[in-house]
Amino acid sequence: NKAILQQEKDLIESELGELITKYDNAIALNEVMDDHLLKAKERIVVLLDSVKDNDANLALISRYRREVGKLKKERDRLFKLADSLTAANTQLATDLDSTSTALNQTIILSDSLQTQNSKLADIVERGSALTASNIKAEGVRVRNSGKISGSTKASRAEKVRVCFTLSPNKLTEKGDKDLFVQVINPQNNLIGDKISVNFDDAVLTYSGRNKVYYENEALDVCVLVDAAEGELVKGNYVVNLFSGPKMISNTQFELR
Repeated sequence: NKAILQQEKDLIESELGELITKYDNAIALNEVMDDHLLKAKERIVVLLDSVKDNDANLALISRYRREVGKLKKERDRLFKLADSLTAANTQLATDLDSTSTALNQTIILSDSLQTQNSKLADIVERGSALTASNIKAEGVRVRNSGKISGSTKASRAEKVRVCFTLSPNKLTEKGDKDLFVQVINPQNNLIGDKISVNFDDAVLTYSGRNKVYYENEALDVCVLVDAAEGELVKGNYVVNLFSGPKMISNTQFELR
């Protein structure tokens, strides 16, 4: 069995090496999609290093085989797109040689297509963004049995529970989603964990977080926020819900 698994591991390494070689050739021939091809190649290199560094076992081999399958599909898609773009550029160059009028028209058309593609990319990005509905926050007590009961009195509340529904969206990528909650008390102080997380161009300090697996269907989620002594006081509270650095919902509640 070990020998068979090692053979399969060697085969996976060989296939990944061939994929890297094909990407190198494609990158050398295609300037239009260098960035996309380079990123795809980098993912393969990382996976190849991971394969080399780990001993062969059935679970790893199965996972790597799935990853190789995904990478091959991605390669076929990118290469087809690269060929299409190369063919389009070749045709465009031929048209540009015809007359100066055709040159001007092509430049105008190219600018228009780039603008339309940019707008389309923005629309797709906005359309694939994670959204939430039915957000509700309340003070709660956690009994010794583990049962959670709501409390509208600041003197009795121990924690804050924030519940909401992630909306169904077929355009959103499936997978793990990090959800962060900010709870700001009437004294304008953030309660809870007070942990900061860095994103590309933003820093978010949160009260509580939850990681869920999203499968494009409606998903009910709750986040329980701990509170230190003296943080839960009478008044109105503001609750902000974030998916990564982006706020996707908010609400308010009151403790008497």
